[in-house]
Amino acid sequence: MSRFRNLIHTSISSIRSSTTCKPSHHRPFFHMPISHFTTSTKSTPSTLPDLFSSNSSVLGPTEPNEKPRIVVMASGWAGCSLMKAIDTNVYDIVCVSTRNHMVFTPLLASTCVGTLEFRSVAVPLHRIQPVIDSTPGSYFFPARCTTIDTDDHVIHCETVTDGSGSNTLEPWKFKVSYDKLIIASGAEALTFGINGVKEHAIFLREVSHAQEIRRKLLLNLMLSDVPGISVEEKSRLLHCVVVGGGPTGVEFSGELSDFIIRDVRERYSHVKDYIHVTLIEANEILSSFDVRLRQYAMKQLTKSGVHLVRGVVKDVQSQKIILNDGTEVPYGLLVWSTGVGPSTFISSLQFPKSRGGRIGVDEWLRVPSVQDVFSVGDCSGYLESTGKQPLPALAQVAERQGKYLAHLLNQIGKAGGGHANAAGDIELGAPFVYKHFGSMASVGSYKALVDLRESKEGKGLSLAGFVSWFIWRSAYLTRVVSWRNRFYVAVNWATTFVFGRDISRI
Repeated sequence: MSRFRNLIHTSISSIRSSTTCKPSHHRPFFHMPISHFTTSTKSTPSTLPDLFSSNSSVLGPTEPNEKPRIVVMASGWAGCSLMKAIDTNVYDIVCVSTRNHMVFTPLLASTCVGTLEFRSVAVPLHRIQPVIDSTPGSYFFPARCTTIDTDDHVIHCETVTDGSGSNTLEPWKFKVSYDKLIIASGAEALTFGINGVKEHAIFLREVSHAQEIRRKLLLNLMLSDVPGISVEEKSRLLHCVVVGGGPTGVEFSGELSDFIIRDVRERYSHVKDYIHVTLIEANEILSSFDVRLRQYAMKQLTKSGVHLVRGVVKDVQSQKIILNDGTEVPYGLLVWSTGVGPSTFISSLQFPKSRGGRIGVDEWLRVPSVQDVFSVGDCSGYLESTGKQPLPALAQVAERQGKYLAHLLNQIGKAGGGHANAAGDIELGAPFVYKHFGSMASVGSYKALVDLRESKEGKGLSLAGFVSWFIWRSAYLTRVVSWRNRFYVAVNWATTFVFGRDISRI
C-alpha cells in the first residue's frame, strides 16, 4: 500500500509541475505522457478522484511526425475484430469501453448453468491486441463516450467505476482526440416499451447477466427446498420463463433443460418434479431457420420438457408476467431475449440514421456526413441512398465488418491518409460485401441445428441432430478468439461431460 501511495503522490506532483512523465509498461490512466495529457490546475488536488474532477483532462491530438491514432468505441465483435487486424506499425490504438474483454456471445448461455466457466467466454483485450498494454501511444480506457465533437475530432468520455462500495472512485470526465473514430458500441435489448421489463427481467448479453441468472437460478433451487414453503411458492420459484424464441432464447432453454435433466433431478431430488421451463414467442421460434429445422427444434424442446407458448407479453411484474390474452404466468426467473435495437447513446448522435434508427453508413462503412468517422456492428446500418438491404444484427456480420474496415484503414494509413482530414483523395477500393455463412443453434440433449443457406429464401444444406451438435461445437471452438480460451472451453466441456455441471453458488 505504501508503494502504491507513493506512486500516486509522485504522479500528482508530476502533473502539478507540468513535467514529462514516462508511462509505465501498463500505463494506468494517470501515467499518460504529458505531451498528450493536460490537466487544469485551478485547485490543488489532495486525492486521486479530486485530481480528475476538473473535467479538463485531454489526450491531445497527434503530431505530424507521430503515428495517427485510431479510437475504437467499445470492445464487442466488430471493435475487437478491427483491433486485431489493424496494422500497429501504422496506427496507435485507443479503446474506450466499459469492459476490458470481449464476450464470445454464442457460448454465453452455457455459462448460466455451469457447462462453461465465465472466464472461458471472456477474452481479455490484451490477448486480442497486445499493443494496448505494451506500446506507448496505445491505451485502454474504462469509460463510456458521452458526446462526439466531429469538428475538433474529439470524443468526450466518462469513466466507469465500481459503485458497489462507499469508498469507490467517483466517475470523472476526460477527452480523447482522434484521427480516425470507429463507433462500434453495439445495441441494446429491445423491451418494446413493456412495463416492468428492465426492473424484473434479466437480459443475456454480458457475462454479468449470465452471472446474475446463475446466482438467481441456484438460489431459487436452494430456497425451494426449505421447510415451510408452500407448493404454490415452490412452483413459482422453480418456474423459469424465457421470452423470445430466437437463437439465444432457444439455446438458453436447451441448456436449462439439459441442466434440469442431468443435474437438478440428481442433486435436488426433493424439488425435481417442480422445476420447469416455459419459452414464450409471439411468432415462430427460430424464424430465420428452415421450416424443417424449426419443426425439429420445437419437437426436441418439447421432448426435453420445455413448454412452448405463443403469445405477447403485455406487462411484467415482480413475480408474474401477463400476456395479451390475460393469462398470468408466475415465474422465479425471467430471461428476456427478444432482439436488439439502437442504444440511447446511438439515438442521441446527430448523424443520419438508417432504417431502424442505427447510424447510417455508406458502402465503405463511413458516416458520410462527417470526416474520419466510421461505424460497424449492430449500431450501424446502410443508408437508404445506398440501395442495400439492412444487415442482420449477428456476430458474423460485425466480425467481418471489423476485418474489412481494418484492411481499409491500413490501406489509407500506408497511403499517407491516417491523420485527421488527410484521406480525402485516397482511393478506397472495393466496398464491403457481406455473404451469409449460415446459422447454428443448440437445442439441448446433444442436438443442434445447422442451416447453411445464404438467405431465408435461398437454397442450401440444412442439418439437425447429433451430427449438427458436433459441427456446432467444433465450429464455435475454432471461432473462439484466443488459444487460451479454446483450451478453457475444451477442458470445461470435458469436465462437465465426466463430472456434471458445477452447481456452486459463488
